[in-house]
Amino acid sequence: MDARTRVAWNLRRIRVERGLSQESLAVDANVDRSYISGMERQEFNPTVDLLDRLAEALGIDVSTLLIAPQDGDMPPKPMKSGRRPK
Repeated sequence: MDARTRVAWNLRRIRVERGLSQESLAVDANVDRSYISGMERQEFNPTVDLLDRLAEALGIDVSTLLIAPQDGDMPPKPMKSGRRPK
């Protein structure tokens, strides 16, 4: 698995585990929401500076974004669209 795929996998996995929308992560990392979406779809190749900002916004070490998934791990599912119930 290449680095771009690992970043996409881990970014979505961590974001969804924390219940963060792409929009809220984008605001926290000072990047456009469409760029977050593109990274999760492996369309964009982020810079190291952007990976640092994303890691800081997620409260993780940047190396976590490059961890290879274990054999048998299911791909991270997207969050449900729409508003969350209160």
